[in-house]
Amino acid sequence: MFVDQVKVYVRGGDGGNGMVAFRREKYVPNGGPAGGDGGKGADVVFEVEEGLRTLMDFRYKRHFKAKHGENGMSKNQHGRNAEPLVVKVPPGTVVKDDDTGEIIADLTEHGQRAVIAKGGRSGRGNTRFATPSNPAPELSEKGEPGQERYIILELKVLADVGLVGFPSVGKSTLLSIVSAAKPKIAAYHFTTIAPNLGVVETEDSRSFVMADLPGLIEGAHEGVGLGHQFLRHIERTRVIVHVIDMSGMEGRDPYEDYVTINTELKEYNLRLTERPQVVVANKMDVPESEENLKAFQEKVGKDVQVIPISAIARKGLRDLLFTVADLLETTPEFPLYSEEELANQHVMYKFQEEDKEFHLTRDSEGAYVLSGEKIEKLFKMTDFSRDESVRRFARQLRGMGVDEALRERGAQDGDIVKLLEYEFEFLE
Repeated sequence: MFVDQVKVYVRGGDGGNGMVAFRREKYVPNGGPAGGDGGKGADVVFEVEEGLRTLMDFRYKRHFKAKHGENGMSKNQHGRNAEPLVVKVPPGTVVKDDDTGEIIADLTEHGQRAVIAKGGRSGRGNTRFATPSNPAPELSEKGEPGQERYIILELKVLADVGLVGFPSVGKSTLLSIVSAAKPKIAAYHFTTIAPNLGVVETEDSRSFVMADLPGLIEGAHEGVGLGHQFLRHIERTRVIVHVIDMSGMEGRDPYEDYVTINTELKEYNLRLTERPQVVVANKMDVPESEENLKAFQEKVGKDVQVIPISAIARKGLRDLLFTVADLLETTPEFPLYSEEELANQHVMYKFQEEDKEFHLTRDSEGAYVLSGEKIEKLFKMTDFSRDESVRRFARQLRGMGVDEALRERGAQDGDIVKLLEYEFEFLE
């Protein structure tokens, strides 16, 4: 089964917790704090594996959780960093964030890697908190939680040449003759329901990869028929070979087919109109084809080169392959995404309004509810089993302006304040 789109959950490993410990050895007076830091949590890394062709494996495993970092130990021993979780994906995989639609990575080359979910940083041990005024702190940090997100994986087939056209115009037959590929061929619509790839070699020993893609119909850019499943794969091709049934045996007009397909490509992605296109008049062995070809050429004009062939009779294929190979030599690779779309992978200096450190609301029971990424992270990294850690967390909240915001909202002594699934009392 060919799977080219799937939604999965990824989570980086949490950082290891720091430790509270003190050095107690014979003949070592005033040993002091000796709690080590935790280890860094593992990243979830996607790596391109050339041998893979589909996203089939992701149908059976959709959750990927990396390991946590090791906790810190006594004698200032730091915990071990966790090894990254490496997930293999086929070449041509695009990774998008499900919530924001942001493109995280475009993976095309064998061995190429991208960090999809970052592991949390390590928690600090009590050695890190020693100061002249507090030389023996009973205070440590828990590890930072790893990044978690739902992502969409899309496979966009890597091929130099893409065959487009209505169903049953002879795309699969053409591919089966010019390459060693063996696509399914039958006299009904949508025989091809998944892309087929074949390596084509010309007589002068030039070679390229050709993809036979599922047939287009009107409205494909809106998802009609196999619309989006097909159009996703044409985006990477450098040359488009537009196959037209010149015999009209299906009862369609060749010129209308030509206009309809080009409209669908344009509506889906305007950049597809930048690709060089070779128009192929197939089924020229049928008697009516010659008259239809003349009428077609009059309508499209002299600027559009039309190559007549008969795939089944193996006529005209040499000229077609030479034309395509010549075009590939002069056609650069088109970037799949613009600079702006991939901006998250580069450092960009621009003004951005700073996110609020916390949000304060009230629930139906009248309790105050604190939320926000920064305040929730601080909470998760606090060890509430130690009084000194609790006092530090209270100071951090005060520094962020939480106390002041609660007073402005009318909080009274003893009111309930909620943060995540925990409840606190507001004390003046």
